[in-house]
Amino acid sequence: MKKTFYGYVRVSTVEQNEARQLLELEKWGILRKNIYMDKLSGKDFNRPQYQKLKKKLKSGDVLILKSLDRLGRNYEDIQIEWRQIVKEIQADIVIIDMPILDTRTNKDLIGTLISDIVLQLLSYVAQAERESIRQRQAEGIAAAKARGIHLGRRPKPLPPEFYPLYEAWLQKQMTMQEAADKLGVARHQFEWMVQKYRRLKNSD
Repeated sequence: MKKTFYGYVRVSTVEQNEARQLLELEKWGILRKNIYMDKLSGKDFNRPQYQKLKKKLKSGDVLILKSLDRLGRNYEDIQIEWRQIVKEIQADIVIIDMPILDTRTNKDLIGTLISDIVLQLLSYVAQAERESIRQRQAEGIAAAKARGIHLGRRPKPLPPEFYPLYEAWLQKQMTMQEAADKLGVARHQFEWMVQKYRRLKNSD
């Protein structure tokens, strides 16, 4: 049965450059039409191009990736996907940066055992690093807040037209719906502005 070589490329954001991964895959002679790419996070496998590629894979095919973290970053999910591709679909996987993770070779019991151990270790390290980054970010945000540093977008100020309409509503000169219509917002938005204004007044 003729085997087909496929490549998979993943970058976390639209801004990131996928050129290096594409170059490595092209060195393997993989046709561009057989290279699938997602510009999404590796936190899970709900990626359209990856799922499309997985449906294409058949027994004997070879899936090539630049590095293991391009497949994913979740330890348990990587294990599940790897088993499905290698055991159930019976396709092979090659990780360019980690030659020991090449299921085409060492298909004997010892070779398979070594590959499984390395895969588990690397998958665990990838997830541990991701969780470490998340923890450092949370600690940095907490430390910044403790120093009184505001993070994120500054709250949008109330429009100047709100104040006279608020007073008119407060004096029962118009209903809240009428005030919202004059301001050009929905009633619930005007109500939110009222609550925000009152919170600001109480904090003064």
